Amino acid sequence: MVQVAAANSNLKNVTLELGGKSPVIVYADADLDLAVEAAHQGLFFNAGQCCAAGSRTYIQAEIYDEFVRKCVARARSRVVGDPMQAGVEQGPQVSQLQLDSVLSYIETGKREGARLCCGGHRHGTTGYFIEPTVFADVTDDMTIAREEIFGPVQTLLKFETVEESIERANNSEYGLASAVFTNDLDLALKASQQIRAGTLWAVSYTHLRAHETPEHLVCRLLLEKKKKNNLIEQVFKTKTSN
Repeated sequence: MVQVAAANSNLKNVTLELGGKSPVIVYADADLDLAVEAAHQGLFFNAGQCCAAGSRTYIQAEIYDEFVRKCVARARSRVVGDPMQAGVEQGPQVSQLQLDSVLSYIETGKREGARLCCGGHRHGTTGYFIEPTVFADVTDDMTIAREEIFGPVQTLLKFETVEESIERANNSEYGLASAVFTNDLDLALKASQQIRAGTLWAVSYTHLRAHETPEHLVCRLLLEKKKKNNLIEQVFKTKTSN
């Protein structure tokens, strides 16, 4: 609709942000504690109300159970309340409508067979607060794994092989962001080439920059440079003068 209106008016360029269901892939050789914290912040940042939220977390089978346990412990420790108060990590959803939408997704997740590990309810009796929620044993066909929830709901999915993780990460109508956690630079570079997303972070997610080394930065710098160039092209016009 926006593109049609632009074409019918003055042929202006239009760049659309279409939401996301961004995958986070954690391989068995990753720093587990770092990956847990990065996945946590990547999803729960701003109460999950972030277009680039890491809302599909794929964990290799060998470390899946321990990763789930650590994710649940971290979610339970997250402080919910007035975001203007010191020590509070998560504020409210933006409206009653969004609160109801997120709670509806949680009920759908339970109904479709995902395992609710923590949260799942409204936090308190006033305001639009939701408990940090973690689902395990999520499968790709479930609604909470396919649709953008835009709330504090983390979905944890299990995979076996590298090839499977990339194929499933790409099995989405979205392609905004992604991240991989591994100590294998070759694997990180392979993922950066094969995952269909506008941005790929290696060993971090969005604003989280803990424990980075030059090797860890290779993937992100390559993609961020390309992204910045693309953004420049979108807002400037090229003109040749002879």
